[in-house]
Amino acid sequence: MAEVTNVTEYQAIAKEKLPKMVYDYYASGAEDQWTLAENRNAFSRILFRPRILIDVSKIDMTTTVLGFKISMPIMIAPSAMQKMAHPDGEYATARAASAAGTIMVYKDRNVVAQLVRRAEKAGFKAIALTVDTPRLGRREADIKNRFVLPPYLTLKNFEGLDLGKMDEAQDSGLASYVAGQIDRTLSWKDVEWLQTITSLPILVKGVMTAEDTRLALQHGAAGIIVSNHGARQLDYVSSTIMVLEEVVKAAQGQVPVFLDGGVRRGTDVFKALALGAAGIFIGRPVVFSLAAEGETGVKKVLQMLRDEFELTMALNGCRSLREITRNHIMTEWEATRTFAATSRL
Repeated sequence: MAEVTNVTEYQAIAKEKLPKMVYDYYASGAEDQWTLAENRNAFSRILFRPRILIDVSKIDMTTTVLGFKISMPIMIAPSAMQKMAHPDGEYATARAASAAGTIMVYKDRNVVAQLVRRAEKAGFKAIALTVDTPRLGRREADIKNRFVLPPYLTLKNFEGLDLGKMDEAQDSGLASYVAGQIDRTLSWKDVEWLQTITSLPILVKGVMTAEDTRLALQHGAAGIIVSNHGARQLDYVSSTIMVLEEVVKAAQGQVPVFLDGGVRRGTDVFKALALGAAGIFIGRPVVFSLAAEGETGVKKVLQMLRDEFELTMALNGCRSLREITRNHIMTEWEATRTFAATSRL
């Protein structure tokens, strides 16, 4: 395998190595996949305003998440069924995260007391509650492929709950399974209920508006993850980086806000922090690198993003995360206003 020099290159390698059904499951988005492309493209419309002649001989990327110190604001998002990518699956990903001094978030889709108790006993420090899936988005690649879990895999966390089997279906086995298991009546009251059965902090994942940010705060969320489910749910929703600032402003510093979706470069990490994110999560880069090189691949992805982010900080004149400010970037809409104002002079 040729030397991999950036995170995106792992996707082509994964496409070669994985069965088509599995690759398409990881790679595809909903319907026209406009939001899937926009999650990436939106980053290119945010430009830097670097500061110069600053001593950047020492760069500190450490931060804290819910009281836990980590080496950098780059974390691993909840991504299901990683053993389809590599036999070691989530074990390899967790080991890579630990070696990099960062954290991995695990996703509980069915919010039931048994799963929460298992999470507590297993030593998890928080629960990420995914709230944007009352129904599964229309993922046409999965329909074409008649997606079903490979026979050697089960939904391990649901074993013993009579929920671990995904049957074949006329379209997508995953869509049929989810339709039978997800509670479409899930509401903000359930966020409050979850807090009554666990002392773990609740991160609400899937917030995209100021209105829902305020509701999350009212109902006791300890943190917010701005996410459009990797563009796999509602197509033609905004990219996460474009709505991040709206959510940050609505949170008013009461809880940390994280970004999930589209991050492939250290420059992306910097842009998200400049817009107010406390940290970012990566998903597809993890499963693609896992498919390509297992635990080693995931370690490389985290190291590449770390190195790129450190370089971006240095070239922008920032020595710590505190020094990354809104003034270090210019967004597309600001550039348009500046041009219009200049034209009027």
